Amino acid sequence: MGVHMLRMRRNWPLAALMTAFVAALGALPGGAAAGTLPKAFAMVAPAPKIDSGDTAWVLTAAALVLLMTAPGLALFYGGMVRRKNVLATLMQSFILAGLISIQWVLFGYSLAFSPDHHGLIGGLSWIGLNSVGAAPDPDYAATIPHSVYMLFQCMFAVITPALITGAIAERISFKGFFLFSLLWATFIYDPLAHWVWGAGGWLHQMGALDFAGGTVVHISSGVSALAAAILLGRRMGYPHEPMTPHNLTMTVTGAGLLWFGWFGFNAGSALAANGLAASAMVATHVAAAAASLSWMATEWSVRGKPTVLGAASGAVAGLVAITPASGYVTPAAAVVIGLAAGAICFFAVGVKFRLGYDDSLDVVGVHCVGGITGALLTGVFASKLINPAGADGLLNGNPGQLAVQAIAVAASVAFAFAGSMILLKIVDALVGLRVDGEEEEMGLDLSQHSEVGYALEE
Repeated sequence: MGVHMLRMRRNWPLAALMTAFVAALGALPGGAAAGTLPKAFAMVAPAPKIDSGDTAWVLTAAALVLLMTAPGLALFYGGMVRRKNVLATLMQSFILAGLISIQWVLFGYSLAFSPDHHGLIGGLSWIGLNSVGAAPDPDYAATIPHSVYMLFQCMFAVITPALITGAIAERISFKGFFLFSLLWATFIYDPLAHWVWGAGGWLHQMGALDFAGGTVVHISSGVSALAAAILLGRRMGYPHEPMTPHNLTMTVTGAGLLWFGWFGFNAGSALAANGLAASAMVATHVAAAAASLSWMATEWSVRGKPTVLGAASGAVAGLVAITPASGYVTPAAAVVIGLAAGAICFFAVGVKFRLGYDDSLDVVGVHCVGGITGALLTGVFASKLINPAGADGLLNGNPGQLAVQAIAVAASVAFAFAGSMILLKIVDALVGLRVDGEEEEMGLDLSQHSEVGYALEE
């Protein structure tokens, strides 16, 4: 410090002269504005550098998103199945944290985010995380290490196929689930993530707004869940035999963990510890609160009593719907989105009885319909006052944004449904998708894993 101060003292006359010279230029006609340097003296903008606060927040957010899958989603789904299938349901969420993480490191992240190929898919230049290290990547996050961004995105890739499992619970074979999940992550999730979030993705270039995964996560998983439920068929005895949840205490605990973890999901997508993250967190919380009340009120008026499962499902529906909008809308708009999602998803869940498909844990009604609701309402309520990097929506003078959102929704629905149908048929031909009748009657805990969830008998 002493040497540095000595140099400053020796050079102070030169510094004073330079300051006077610049001030004189500003006083001349056509000179530089007061307080600015002419181009000849303009300083070069500093290169992006790691911010420790941003890095700490995104690392924390990544951990919160992992918590959403296991234990959050695992408990939420696990409590809703019958007792003989609880371990198998928990396993489906838990093991994806292993399977998809390895896929992501080996080639999934490269397919989703590496330099673009015609707006449709990344390449293999980042295979095995080649070139993904401690330095930031200005295309995605300029103030955190590239490896931290990769890890955060990995947690999104983990939870998305786990969401699908709720529609085919209690009847899919473990080997069929395992192979399908790997193929689905590679051929559906990774390209769709590139379309929406990749630097050159075609929906990204079109201006589609999806702050944290309305299309990439929820619509894709919800539509794929519908394809899987149709292809696998109904559970034995459905809908004539009662198939009530075996442990709603577990389900409500899982819903609470999902709500908690969702702050990382949405606020973490700001990729910085800043005002946008705070805005997204507020929007996330109030949308979930509003949707829980909305679902409960709708159920109460239609069926005569509010249920605990309904309140928990409503909160999740609100979280789903606010996901694409969270970084673009005001708290008041978030409340409206939550209120709409709670009521819409309540009625959407009942559609399966009229159409005849067996969506075991209501993935289609909550994630597909909730995701579509949120994506479209983003195009209505988005405001550049909240996020200058986004766009204004219909109510803020830009009706074209709603059209862009509709295109993104339609593309996601068509791609995920058709692609999932193809992959499901391939997996069925290779290893089989559904357990046989005897195994289903026994329960997946015993037939697939030779274990039981509760040792209740001596």
